[in-house]
Amino acid sequence: MKIIGVTGKSGSGKTTFAKLLAKKLNCEYIDIDKISHMPLKKPEIIRILCEKFGNEILDESGNIDRKKMGNIVFSDEEKLNELKKITEADAYKELDTILANSNSNAIVLEWIKLPTIKYWQKCDSKILVKADQEKRKERVIQRDNISEKYFEKRDSASIEYKEAEFNYIFENDYNEQKMEETINMIIGKIMED
Repeated sequence: MKIIGVTGKSGSGKTTFAKLLAKKLNCEYIDIDKISHMPLKKPEIIRILCEKFGNEILDESGNIDRKKMGNIVFSDEEKLNELKKITEADAYKELDTILANSNSNAIVLEWIKLPTIKYWQKCDSKILVKADQEKRKERVIQRDNISEKYFEKRDSASIEYKEAEFNYIFENDYNEQKMEETINMIIGKIMED
């Protein structure tokens, strides 16, 4: 089974790219971001997070409010690392189960922080999706209904990518045809390997 990793900053179009790639390969697509949020719904994790960060991270229903949590952790690397320690093992366990039970000939993994986790080393092909900072900001503010200040805070907490680590780098100008042509080219090369 081939594992293809797709990453890029928020608003770069990495999710669109990864989903289209998986569709064309007729294989499984895994959004690691969604898996990383699953522990935030577990009562024991919510309790631990409230002990660590206070009850102000909760919404009216007693669930974790990710924007409130983001305001705390995106401006403090130590707190971000604490959040990771509390939730990471649970998320990895879920992802390990998904990978172990997959019957697909290939899997596309997608996440902004993919190069920072153990699954990065398992990727047979590594793809970076890049886009103009201002266009990304515009897209994310509209998509996530957040302020420019919150975007800047979240974006500054993101990682910097080492382009030499990637097999392919796609400069996204949000042209669907160009994206499709690039994916077709990448698929041809991946299948040759």
